[in-house]
Amino acid sequence: MSKRPRASSAPADRTRGTGTVPPVRCAIYTRKSSEEGLEQEFNSLDAQREAGEAYIASQRNEGWVCLPNRYDDGGFSGGSMERPSLERLLQDIEAGTIDCVVVYKVDRLSRSLMDFARIMEAFDRKGVSFVSVTQQFNTTSSMGRLTLNILLSFAQFEREIIGERIRDKIAAQKRRGKWAGGVPVLGYDVDRSGGSPRLVVNPREAARVREIFKIYLDKGSLQRAVTELKHREWTNKRRLTRKGETKGGRPFDTGTLHVLLTNPILTGKIVHKGQTYDGEHEAIVDPALFERVRQQLLENGRTGGAEVRNKYGALLRGLLRCKNCDCAMIHTFYGQRGRYYRYYRCLHAIKNGAHTCAASTLPGLEIEKVVVDEIRTLGNDRALLDRILAEAQVSVDAELTALKSERASIHAALARMEKELRELVADRSGSTTTTARLASAHEQVTGARTRLTEVEARLGLIGTTTITRDEARKALNEFDGVWAQLSPREQSRVLKLLFSKIEYDAENATVAVTFRATGIAALCARRLEEAA
Repeated sequence: MSKRPRASSAPADRTRGTGTVPPVRCAIYTRKSSEEGLEQEFNSLDAQREAGEAYIASQRNEGWVCLPNRYDDGGFSGGSMERPSLERLLQDIEAGTIDCVVVYKVDRLSRSLMDFARIMEAFDRKGVSFVSVTQQFNTTSSMGRLTLNILLSFAQFEREIIGERIRDKIAAQKRRGKWAGGVPVLGYDVDRSGGSPRLVVNPREAARVREIFKIYLDKGSLQRAVTELKHREWTNKRRLTRKGETKGGRPFDTGTLHVLLTNPILTGKIVHKGQTYDGEHEAIVDPALFERVRQQLLENGRTGGAEVRNKYGALLRGLLRCKNCDCAMIHTFYGQRGRYYRYYRCLHAIKNGAHTCAASTLPGLEIEKVVVDEIRTLGNDRALLDRILAEAQVSVDAELTALKSERASIHAALARMEKELRELVADRSGSTTTTARLASAHEQVTGARTRLTEVEARLGLIGTTTITRDEARKALNEFDGVWAQLSPREQSRVLKLLFSKIEYDAENATVAVTFRATGIAALCARRLEEAA
């Protein structure tokens, strides 16, 4: 049976003829990829250090001494060198305070062949030896280095295989509509009480998310929406880690707001590599509202938000479309010597030439007057007004259904939260983590109850509000007086509130408008509030 080689030949040379053995200062490095189990009294890092201390003790006759400093990296991957204890170890080696590094297995130091080569270069530069407790090799010989490189190659191969398995598992989970982990988005919490973690609605946050979507549509640009959110002191998702640490809760900026507004998870979907799947979690944003925001973001992306900054008063920007080409009509103008003439031009004609579309240009003032006149005549068209009010009632009924569903979700969430509260109260450990979780659970319960009160109030208001034909006609008859007092930007917003689409048919020289049922209801409701 062969005896394990010593860490290096240097100690033997120094002891020759002296009768004394100089100390070999040994540092033990430990690592664990995940944080799971680190809170235990005796964890994997302790087990690795214990094995290293036992091996160093077996080499006491060779002068090996275990340094008291601990170099433990818990929760850090071996595929990167960005580990605090590893960096501290390398700094101490550069300072000349370490003669030998002991690890439980080679892959504890690194799973990357390239990174390991850099580490060994630092060791060699300072004459530091390297020993693995469970693998027999000596880095001072060429055969030992070959053995080490072979072991590292297999360690890197194992790491890549594990990565592939994890990616395959995540893909399979997402195809089934399951949440595959990560940081939960604003509006959801993570329920870990079942077999696998899943997203559950946080009622208070969900209401705030829906309001954020409406704020963006109202403001017309990310920057203005961010300013409003900062004024309200609304922040992004704040969460509590398993260690009891609070993360997130930072004010929104245009980047984080854009990420929230474009996240399909909010509509109950799961996206993986460009494919969309129905998620098992509940949606908190209506798909129609999500699509309106997406279209507004696309428009602002093309125009830089020019719609809200347009000083020439383009009232139909984003509404007017060419029926023949099925594309948008873009606002433009021509002017000289201080006089300007506004037009709407078919985008298809702009790209492919005026001869490709009969509606290549439309005078701006004339087409806008035609559209506004449609609002004035609506009050006298009983059939159309009745149809729009019926559609408005359908929208009200849909909101009632959504609110009742949200109320049921809040009750279910409260039951889950209160159960968690009882379990935390029964926990007598008094640990910092338990205390932090208890505080977070209390905050969630308070928020859910607040939102439940808001939902109940809204249900009561909707249930007692019905707009009649006569009330709608009165509101529309007063339209002229209100319209004249609005700025061009406000007029544009009113038109977007009232119309969902405006089409110009050049062949028949007609304009077709599609009223938004909820817009008529909002206009009538506003008049009722002013009258009260």
